[in-house]
Amino acid sequence: MIALTFNEFGTSEVLNYIEVPDPVLSKGEILVQNKAIGLNYADIYRRKGNYHLKGEPPFIAGYEGAGVVTASNSEKYNIGDRIAYTDVPFANAEYTKLPESHAIPIPDDIDYNMAASVLLQGLTAHYLINDSHNVAKGETILVHAASGGVGQIITQLCKAKGAKVIGLSRSEDKLQTILDNGADHAVKLDDKWKSKVAEITGNIGVDVAYDSVGSTLKDSFAVTRDCGHVVFYGMSGGDPEPVDPRMLMDTSKTLTGGDLWSYLNSEKERHERANLLFDLIRKGTLKIKDPVIFNLSEGSKAHDYLENGKSTSKVLLIPD
Repeated sequence: MIALTFNEFGTSEVLNYIEVPDPVLSKGEILVQNKAIGLNYADIYRRKGNYHLKGEPPFIAGYEGAGVVTASNSEKYNIGDRIAYTDVPFANAEYTKLPESHAIPIPDDIDYNMAASVLLQGLTAHYLINDSHNVAKGETILVHAASGGVGQIITQLCKAKGAKVIGLSRSEDKLQTILDNGADHAVKLDDKWKSKVAEITGNIGVDVAYDSVGSTLKDSFAVTRDCGHVVFYGMSGGDPEPVDPRMLMDTSKTLTGGDLWSYLNSEKERHERANLLFDLIRKGTLKIKDPVIFNLSEGSKAHDYLENGKSTSKVLLIPD
């Protein structure tokens, strides 16, 4: 089969589109022919060598995709079944094998592109606003990278819960995207952003700050009210400075770390949470923008597009 691979860590130039051995199924596994593969910042971290990575060179990144079962060593799934997955390695390939426990059946009214576009980011947003912090009506929520995939979904789901949302972006051009997703305010992440947030909140501070940037974590605490909550779930801008526990005590603020895999820890959880997400799409509560599509052979271009902050929607890789 053909796969997008890399033998060393570095820029997108290390990526190679080559032939690799076909996966061999064990008992309880299925083989999925990928129709759409989700590209995420985690794949950029893996390519750079600063995120967990399975296998040996040539490495195959990617953990999210959707496609059709072409071989089955499972009693639960048959050839022809439409399947998505969010936490299975080696997705950047023509075929991916996965344990039956990790398979998520795709409903008839959800296409492959939608399944590959929404699951990882949508499930992340869903646990963040329900489990990491159960957002309540009337709360003021700060969302870093609000024009990104997870940020857009957090914004929509928080608004559906009756919260007020302040969205941040480093790009002036993406502020309208934040507003288009229902945010009450869109603020550029410049040297004045903290004072703007203070003005919006009447110098009280936000109830919750969702920080996926990392390097901004200290500033997120600065704009969060006493007894407020900061949720740290990413590091697209670099590692955060260490948090002083004395500050937490003195201000009664709370820091929570977030990782989807802590919640997506069983077949039951995968199915139930995915079906909740699909239902939000059906109801129109959650709207997903059309993805930006690259051929899998154009993986280097896709990585550059995402890494350079050009995307305001999901980036998908389609096997050639």
